[in-house]
Amino acid sequence: MTTAACPSCRQPMEVHRFMARSGQMLELDICYACQGLWLDQNENLQLQPAAVVELFRLLHEHRGDQRHPLQRQMDCPRCRKTLAQGFDVVRSGRYITYRCAARHGRFSTFASFMVEKGFVRHMTPAEVQDLAKRVGAVYCTSCGAPVDIRKDHACPYCRAAFSLLDPDAVRKALDGYAPGARSPAASPVDIGDALVALERDRSRAERERQQQMAFGQGRTQQELTGDLLAAGVEMVWKVLTR
Repeated sequence: MTTAACPSCRQPMEVHRFMARSGQMLELDICYACQGLWLDQNENLQLQPAAVVELFRLLHEHRGDQRHPLQRQMDCPRCRKTLAQGFDVVRSGRYITYRCAARHGRFSTFASFMVEKGFVRHMTPAEVQDLAKRVGAVYCTSCGAPVDIRKDHACPYCRAAFSLLDPDAVRKALDGYAPGARSPAASPVDIGDALVALERDRSRAERERQQQMAFGQGRTQQELTGDLLAAGVEMVWKVLTR
């Protein structure tokens, strides 16, 4: 079978097999550069919780990959028709969807998938204030847009509240599939530290790749951009692998 092309960057996606609730294997197409998954019709409802543990492992392994911004127009990898952008709402928040009108499936960003599965929660005022001292902006967990957390109280693009991947929520959802995973919810200090460490690692890696460029130099912690999803995946993975 021909490897499906990413709806956004048009490059071949990687195929990974996950266990379905029926006991059969599902094949999901993943593009790490665009941080997205192609889900054939209803595949998102068929995954076992154990499959999400495996998905976390893959996201953790690729957390430092270079990323591409999503294209304004994305095409279905099955029929090439333009995907329709919309929103779905679950208890943990609102997230963006990109669906095929011919019902072949949908493209979901990693962040949207986590919101759908209830693995995020809204940030408290104390957490927002703490991050505002450490980072200048965060990436919206819903749409991925950079947001100046010092000025905006919600994403100005999709109006989603600031949210983060919650290790405690993940632990509860996966109870029985990751024995021994026990951790309290992330604290403001944990989140801020993880974001700053993540940005430092990325800056160091970029300097090593491009020694002639001064990427990251002269930036203060207040100017860093925090990837809440990547920081959350890092913390969750540590919980799951204890």
